[in-house]
Amino acid sequence: MSAIATTWELRDRDPAGQTAHANRPHMRMSVPNLFVVPAYNEIENLPRLLEDLEARPELFPAGSRLFIVDDGSSDGTAEWVERYAGPVPTELVSYGENRGPGAAFRAGFDAALAACNDDANVVTLEADTTSDLNALGAMLGEIDAGAGLVLASVHGGGQMVNVSLLRRFLSRCAGAAVRLLLGLDARTVSSFFRVYRASVLREASQRYGDRLITETGFACKAELLAKIASLGTRIEEVPVDLDGSRRIGESKMAIGPTLAGYWRLFRGSRLDDEAAAASKAPAA
Repeated sequence: MSAIATTWELRDRDPAGQTAHANRPHMRMSVPNLFVVPAYNEIENLPRLLEDLEARPELFPAGSRLFIVDDGSSDGTAEWVERYAGPVPTELVSYGENRGPGAAFRAGFDAALAACNDDANVVTLEADTTSDLNALGAMLGEIDAGAGLVLASVHGGGQMVNVSLLRRFLSRCAGAAVRLLLGLDARTVSSFFRVYRASVLREASQRYGDRLITETGFACKAELLAKIASLGTRIEEVPVDLDGSRRIGESKMAIGPTLAGYWRLFRGSRLDDEAAAASKAPAA
């Protein structure tokens, strides 16, 4: 993957602490939202997630759905989803073994795109409820205003609270490395919290096929971001706060495998650039 020119716009907070989205158009109420939530041993967090969504019925116009992708949980996550009988239209996607978030997103996107047309929105979220869903209205508003992908940004006006210094450091390093090595001007690249226009995901899937997401771990989000940006997609960032105290249990992100995933991603990008340069070099 070579350096990519794309359109980015960050909406920062004003001095009063409000985001600059306050005067943006509100989201269209008739457009379905398809939620994709990977879940690995999240039985303690899912009830709060559903409560948060139930409190926001405006996010579920006709045709909307929540897909919870069970990534081989052993704590009864899948059974809890099957028993859920609340107002949020919910479906379980399951494949029986732990394959990592990359596989979970692939399965979730397949299910979501099969259930919607190109005008719909595909929203991805963490199952652990750490992201502030109050940012979602502004994110959907940016989609309505023409963006193809909106990132929830903790480093561009948002903040991370009750999160270890190491994780904050690694998050900033990931963003800096993506900007430097992949040529993407994104500040937050690892958060699950995003909104995609369904047509953009479909186009990316058609272009890349089974290679749309090759990373199995948490680096899959940076990989997907780079590939969607390669389409010339308009991408924006909206400030969001992430509160680690809302999570019950430990983060599922293992630092070693995650760093290895970023290394593979950056190394692959460099090799692609070298191959492209070699193909254009004049013959001796």
